[in-house]
Amino acid sequence: MDQRLEQSAVTTIRTLAIDTVQAANSGHPGAPMGCAPMAHAIWMHHLRHAPSTPGWFDRDRFVLSNGHASALLYSLLHLTGYGLTLDDLRAFRQWGSLTPGHPEYGLTAGVEATTGPLGQGFANGVGMAIAERRLAAEFNRPEHTVVDHRVFAIVSDGDLQEGLAAEAASLAGHLQLGKLIYLWDDNLIQLDGPTSTAWSEDVLQRFDAYGWHTSRVADGNDLTAINTAIDAAIADDRPSLIAVRTVIGFGSPNKAGSQKSHGSPLGPEEVKLTKAAYGVDPDATFAIPDDVAAFYRTSVVRGDALVADHAKRLLAYTTAYPKEAAELQRRMVGRFTDGWRDALPTYELGSDVATRNVSQASIKALSTVLPELIGGSADLSESNLTDIHEGGRFTAQESGRNISFGVREHAMAAITNGIAYHGGLIPFSATFLTFSDYLRGSLRLAALAGLGNIFVFTHDSIGLGEDGPTHQPVEHYAALRAIPHVRFVRPGDPNEAAAAWGVAIARRHAPTVLAFTRQKLPVLAGSVTGAREGVARGAYVLREATGRAQIILIATGSELHLAVAAAEQLEAAGHPTRVVSMPSPELFGDQDQAYRESVLPAAIRARVAIEAGVSFGWDRWTGSDGAIIAMDRFGASAPAPTLFAEFGFTPERIVTIARGVLDGSVRGVVPTPHLHDGHKVR
Repeated sequence: MDQRLEQSAVTTIRTLAIDTVQAANSGHPGAPMGCAPMAHAIWMHHLRHAPSTPGWFDRDRFVLSNGHASALLYSLLHLTGYGLTLDDLRAFRQWGSLTPGHPEYGLTAGVEATTGPLGQGFANGVGMAIAERRLAAEFNRPEHTVVDHRVFAIVSDGDLQEGLAAEAASLAGHLQLGKLIYLWDDNLIQLDGPTSTAWSEDVLQRFDAYGWHTSRVADGNDLTAINTAIDAAIADDRPSLIAVRTVIGFGSPNKAGSQKSHGSPLGPEEVKLTKAAYGVDPDATFAIPDDVAAFYRTSVVRGDALVADHAKRLLAYTTAYPKEAAELQRRMVGRFTDGWRDALPTYELGSDVATRNVSQASIKALSTVLPELIGGSADLSESNLTDIHEGGRFTAQESGRNISFGVREHAMAAITNGIAYHGGLIPFSATFLTFSDYLRGSLRLAALAGLGNIFVFTHDSIGLGEDGPTHQPVEHYAALRAIPHVRFVRPGDPNEAAAAWGVAIARRHAPTVLAFTRQKLPVLAGSVTGAREGVARGAYVLREATGRAQIILIATGSELHLAVAAAEQLEAAGHPTRVVSMPSPELFGDQDQAYRESVLPAAIRARVAIEAGVSFGWDRWTGSDGAIIAMDRFGASAPAPTLFAEFGFTPERIVTIARGVLDGSVRGVVPTPHLHDGHKVR
C-alpha cells in the first residue's frame, strides 16, 4: 500500500462526512470519523463490487448496520463512482435527496439494505449469507463457480446490544455462515455516554460461544492490522466479528471520544479545527485531492473487470449446463415460471379444511414450480404447517430450503428480509399471529424497503381455543393493516386460502401477511369460482341476494361462513342479503371506484361487518348507518365453539343485529358480550 495515499484517502472520507453533516446541520459525524479506516479497508481492499453495475448479482454485499453513520456510506458511494454527486452530499437529509438520514434500499445505488433501527442490518446480513449459500449449492458445479460472494458489514455497540442481533448471531454461528465478516466499531461511546453505563460483558467471548471467529484490532487507524484481520476472517469457515477499537469523532480537538460527536454536527469552528488537525485546508469544503479521486475511481475499472470475468464464467457455464444457466438467469431477473398459479390447490363444496392445512398444501404445490421458495418457522413448523416437502434442511452441512429459525421471531423476519434484499429467492417466515408483535420492527422495514417478503401467521383468532388470550390475536389485524404497503389477507375458506398464497407470491414489491386458521372451515359456494380474482382484489360478492339486496354482510376469515348462515336466515325472513367476503380491506381499497361500487353499492347503506378482532377501521366500509360486530376485548381459554358463542359470533346474533340495522335501532360498534361463566371482563 502507498501509506501516504491511503491515509489521504481515509482523511478525505472523514472530511466529506463532516462536511455532509455540517451542510445539513443535522446528522451523526462521530461514527464516520471513527469508522473511516475500516470502511476504506473493506471497500478498497476486500469488497468485490462494481460501481458501474451496482446490481451485478455476484457482488459482495456491504451493509452499514449502524445506519446513522450514513454520511460514511454516501461518501464512499460518491468516491468510488456510484453516481452520487457532491451536490447529493450537500443535499443530505433534505427533501427529495438521494442521501436521506439513514440509508434506504431502492433509493440510492449501492445501498444494500434499509438500516438505522439498530440490529436490523446485522440480521439482514445473515439472510444475505443464507441466500448466497443456498444459490451456490443450487447452481455451482465442479469447474464452474458462478455464485461466490461475501457479506461485509460495519456494526456498532448499539447493534450488538439489541436482542435482535443476538438472535441472528446465534443462528449464524449455528449455521456456520463463513461468508459473513462484520467489523465492530468498538468506540466505547453511545448516545447516553460511555458504554460502561449499560454494558460490561465480554462481547467477543459471547460471539466465541455463538461459534463465531473473533479477533481484535487495537488501533482503528492501523490499516495494515485491519486488512490482516479481514484476511484471517476470509480464511475462516465461521462467521467473523472483528472488534476494531476506534475513537468516535476522531480528530476533533474538543469532541473526539465524546458522545457530543455522536448525533450532532461538529459546528463550523470545530470543523475547521478538526480539518487543521488532519493537516488539510480548514476552509475548504467537500474537497477531494486529485490523487485520492483517481485512487477511488479505480474501483470502477476493477468492478468492470469483475463483471466481465463473471460474464465469461456464465457463458462457459451456459455451454456446460444450459438448463441450470437458464434457471439462474430467471432467478437473477426475478421472473416467475409460466403457469405457476395453476399449481395452487382448489377445493370443492362439501369439504372442510383448516386454512393452515391449505397453506401447507399451497407451499407444497408452489415449491415444485417455484424452486426459489425458501423459508421456515420460529419453532412452530408442526403448527404453522410450513415445511417444503423434500426441500431439505438448511443446516451447517446442508443448504436446503427449510430453515429452522428457533424461537427467534424478530431475527427470523429480519433474516428473511435479508434473503429478499439479496435476490434470487422468495422467502417466507411463520409463527402464530399473536407473535407478530415480536417481529413488527422487521415487518415495518420490509414494507419501507419494498420487499416481497411473505409472513405466514396461523392460529389467527379466538378460534385457536384453549391456549387462551395470551395466544389469541385481537388487535393484530388492525395493527398490521395500519402499516403502509403491507397487505394483510385473512381468507375465509379453503379456496380463499390458496388464492391468498397466489396474492403473496405475485406481490414482489411489498410484503404480504397471510393469516390462517387452526380450526376447519367449510368450502363456500361462491369461492369455488370467485376466490382467485376476489381475493386478489381484496373483496368480492361471495353470495348474492335473491332479489334486490336490502342489506350487506361483510366478513373475513372464520366468520365468513357465519355470515353466509345468517344471510340464509335473513333471506328466509324476507330480507334479501348480499354477503361480501373481504379478506383484505386494504387490497379492496386499492381497487378503482367502479369495482368498489360493484361490491358495496352506495345505495345499500344497511351493512354489517363481522370480524373477531378489534373494530378499528371497519367504519370505512360500514358507513354511518351500518354496524360492526367485533372483538373489542381479549379472549379466554375455552374450546373454539364455546368462545365464538360466548363472544357473540353466531348466525343468530348476526341476524338480530342486521335486523336492528334495517330498522334503524342499531348503529356503529356493537359491544362485545361479556362471558357468562364467571370470567372477569378483560
